[in-house]
Amino acid sequence: MAAHFSLFSLPLRYFLEVARTGSVNQAAQRQHVAASAVSRQLGKLEDALGVALFERQARGMALTAAGARLLAHLSAQEGQALGLVQQLQDLAEQQAQQVRVACTEGFAASFLPRVMAAFRAEHPRVHLHLRVAEPEEVSALLLHGEADLALKYSMAPEKGVQVLHSAVAPVHAVVSVHHPLARRRAVRVADVVEFPLLLGGAGTTGRRLFDLSCTVQGLRYAPAVESNFSSALLPLLGARDVVLASYLTAAPGVESGALVALAFEEPQLQQRRLQVLGLEGREPSPLVQQFAQALVGAIERYGKRKVGGRRRSAAG
Repeated sequence: MAAHFSLFSLPLRYFLEVARTGSVNQAAQRQHVAASAVSRQLGKLEDALGVALFERQARGMALTAAGARLLAHLSAQEGQALGLVQQLQDLAEQQAQQVRVACTEGFAASFLPRVMAAFRAEHPRVHLHLRVAEPEEVSALLLHGEADLALKYSMAPEKGVQVLHSAVAPVHAVVSVHHPLARRRAVRVADVVEFPLLLGGAGTTGRRLFDLSCTVQGLRYAPAVESNFSSALLPLLGARDVVLASYLTAAPGVESGALVALAFEEPQLQQRRLQVLGLEGREPSPLVQQFAQALVGAIERYGKRKVGGRRRSAAG
């Protein structure tokens, strides 16, 4: 009965050496083994195939017709294998140089592009992949191995993911500097529902927390604008409108002096956390770890900037 050997099995490696050198002794020297070991493996190969592969001659080993056919086949397979190994090595190098990030839509408008641009400046060979999705899909991309890191808001622990960084990320009422509420240090939900509201979809964490607070207080509202694409809301902001957003989303407008991000007094709107997530049990590549550190650093810098701004306002 014929046995099945892998291309890189020991008997086939010895067969190739003997076929190419025409000598058991030379093949043994090239494989750094005893000649008897080579002869033994060739015997096992011929027994398994049920055919003689060599004619033992005084001047060396000559291939039989069956041996010549096997050599031609293995040589072709060896060439393909070498090509495959090179492809796999190239793929491994590409993977070592790539960072795949999944995030919810609010981060993709401004914050993540800034982080990515700075990271590319320091790592010119990096291949960055950004996937933007709903919160549940962001976690799924991570769990299915389609992302190395995830950035999202969370209100509860998730199975299978590792929290690399977590920071409190309250929902803010973002308004124009000309808004009647703009000079306040904080607002209540009851204040906000008196104005036209520009809101993200009902499934977003900010909207869910806002709706919870309204339910607790018996408040009702009708959105002036509602969109599952939150990046469209800030450009629509009028002088009396209010957008629910995180500080990271509103930061460019706040820093330019065009917008004000007001904290809510209600505890429900302070329960959200911003998390950088990795897959539990998987060791990320060094480059992914460096990107995660850059991401965490940027989040912390925004947090300090926000606190500093509040302190300056208090002092004034």
